[in-house]
Amino acid sequence: MYRPMSSSVPNSGPFLDVDSQIRGLTQDYCTAFNTGNYDHAAQLFAADGLLMAAHREPAQGPKAIERLLRTYGENGYQDLRLETTQVEYSGDMAIEIGRYTLAIRQDNGTCVGDRGKFVHAWRRFGSWLIVADSWSSNLAASAVSGQ
Repeated sequence: MYRPMSSSVPNSGPFLDVDSQIRGLTQDYCTAFNTGNYDHAAQLFAADGLLMAAHREPAQGPKAIERLLRTYGENGYQDLRLETTQVEYSGDMAIEIGRYTLAIRQDNGTCVGDRGKFVHAWRRFGSWLIVADSWSSNLAASAVSGQ
């Protein structure tokens, strides 16, 4: 079980605070997706973690999540940007709320933009891992093809 480092000085441990750790891992997720490293993005999920994408059945576990992320990439999803607006945590659990933008390349070469919101549930298993990821578009489903 994870035990935080003891110190008489608040926040003096060698590690970043939880908010900074979560925000950094979220940017790692974007970088991995945007560079086609779907396996690296999927490694940010717990062994039984869920990716609950809009208009799809949930993917559970890193291999299924990797396949789903690869499908999105192959369908033209690119330039994913996640902006964390709030991180709340207690002990080994954290909730991250934010908004996203991305571009979806169409078959004719044009791009359609999408934007929406997301929520990540994180759990610390020694390191922070996503146990649930859910997102939804702010746009009508007909406005964003490929979902």
